[in-house]
Amino acid sequence: METITEHLPATIPDLETLEELLSRPDAATIRDLETLDGDVMVLGVGGKIGPSLARMAARALPDRRVIGVARFSDAQTRQKLDAWGVETIKSDLLDRDALTRLPRVRNIVFMAGHKFGSSGNQGLTWAMNSYLPGMVAETFPDACISAFSTGCVYPFVPIQDIGADESLAPNPPGEYAQSCVARERMFEHFSKVHGSPGRIIRLNYAIDLRYGVLCDIADAIRAGQPVNVGTGHVNLIWQGDANRYALRALAHATTPTTPLNVSGPETLPVAWLANELARRMGREAIIAGTPSPTAWLNNSAAAFDLFGYPTVPLARLLDWVADWTARDMPSLGKPTKFEARDGRY
Repeated sequence: METITEHLPATIPDLETLEELLSRPDAATIRDLETLDGDVMVLGVGGKIGPSLARMAARALPDRRVIGVARFSDAQTRQKLDAWGVETIKSDLLDRDALTRLPRVRNIVFMAGHKFGSSGNQGLTWAMNSYLPGMVAETFPDACISAFSTGCVYPFVPIQDIGADESLAPNPPGEYAQSCVARERMFEHFSKVHGSPGRIIRLNYAIDLRYGVLCDIADAIRAGQPVNVGTGHVNLIWQGDANRYALRALAHATTPTTPLNVSGPETLPVAWLANELARRMGREAIIAGTPSPTAWLNNSAAAFDLFGYPTVPLARLLDWVADWTARDMPSLGKPTKFEARDGRY
């Protein structure tokens, strides 16, 4: 099978090509997933990252069941997954009875959560980000769980440092990030109780061409709006690489579960990213604000040691996003709000 590093196009012409590239497993991912005992189920598959991750698993494991579970408020997402060979189940995961009816698989990728709008609906945020993880961990005591979290569980760190590593204790601002700490604690607790393996994936920030930090910046440039650099530095990773890392984590789980940072290796100035995107788009970036001396930055050295460096380099990500945005290609219309420093989303 062709690997992603063997063919990186200069541009991504259409949505079909984008989705194929996001879900393309490399040889190492296939080897790791083939070592797993049993099938794979993705809980919360209907979000921004879930469809491409589930499709990648199905491509890597054509002879196993790959099951995607979500409410599927968007019927088109379910149709795509079905066409890609992912077995779909429509379910409200907060319904305990519905949760207990799900197949008892040995490998779970947990992706359910609530972020945007969380500041106006704290109850749902805590239910999705803490109560549900506890229910899932109780319901599947024998499963290995690769659980998506966020790098926002860390406190801000000085930009001159290499970023927060997994030894730094969570201490974030805002209820959303606090609820994500609770999510991690639920998986940690039940992993210890049941002796079940897992990994907690602390992700900052995945780049698709339809959403992500680079898309937010490029959209502002195209609209002639200022790019706020108050949060002056970020980490970025191609979503296809984040998918590979999260899936391979199932084969590199620990008992009890432990966190694993997933991001790119560079600490990237937002103003520099804006100017690079603007140059590629034939525009001028309007820079507003003064960069803070601290930011949410992750040190992903442990993940690189396990899985190698990301396969899509930064310059190619910039090329892809600038071209996609300049052509007014599809967007999910979901800003990351990476500029927020008070934890309010």
